[in-house]
Amino acid sequence: MDTHDDLYKKLLETDTFFLIAGPCVIEEEILMMNIAEKLKKITSERNIPLIFKSSFVKANRTSVQSYTGPGMAKGLRILQKIKEQFEIPILTDVHESSEVRAVAEIVDIIQIPAFLCRQTNLISAAAKTGKIINLKKGQFLAPEDMSKQLEKVIVHNNYKVMFTERGTTFGYHNLVVDFRSFPLMKIAKYPVIYDVSHSLQKPSIGNTTGGTPEFAPMMAQAAMATGYVDGLFLETHPNPEEALSDANTQIPLDLMPYLLDRCQAVKTVVNSFR
Repeated sequence: MDTHDDLYKKLLETDTFFLIAGPCVIEEEILMMNIAEKLKKITSERNIPLIFKSSFVKANRTSVQSYTGPGMAKGLRILQKIKEQFEIPILTDVHESSEVRAVAEIVDIIQIPAFLCRQTNLISAAAKTGKIINLKKGQFLAPEDMSKQLEKVIVHNNYKVMFTERGTTFGYHNLVVDFRSFPLMKIAKYPVIYDVSHSLQKPSIGNTTGGTPEFAPMMAQAAMATGYVDGLFLETHPNPEEALSDANTQIPLDLMPYLLDRCQAVKTVVNSFR
């Protein structure tokens, strides 16, 4: 496995784009292993660098009845097994500074959730690990505001940073993606990622979050066409309707080859003009 420094360099230098993918929340181990194996096969065939993503706990839930995950101990054990068996780098999110040390022992990329992207102590704790830090842009922030969150990482001499766009609050129960966000965040010269899945959410519809995943291929291709997107973030599940979290927004696993092929075709055209 690459060190986190080598991994970051690999992500910076890829000719195509990298993919962050996996189910929203860690579920049963056998299901997680199967998803990881299929994602590795799909991306290896297309020479797309893969980072496996899943959460051991989701602190931000619509309802108190919503599934939150298996917890840190069990969740990290499953992520470590995936990392070792399939030699896939791992990304997961943290919600409290107290989680950071244990998470850093397993994962390659620590993600700061969108709702927590201004939490200075949390970002600082993550940055001090020396791991790659994925800063998700809050639904309530302008893209240029992320420069302040970047400072909270690099002040600790950690320059392995990525920005992720996941949409902006648009009235009630809806998000919109302003594609100007990609070049505006790219000004800082760090990788920019488009979170396809979460940008298609319909937040807080009833007791669960709704969504429009049918637009995922179109939105991913459109984002890639801007020329400013280095990676895609896609939550995926073999049977999204049975997923324990975000069932209304996850991309069917069997749709991933189609979506990635179309994005690669767009990326090839974009690269031809450089």
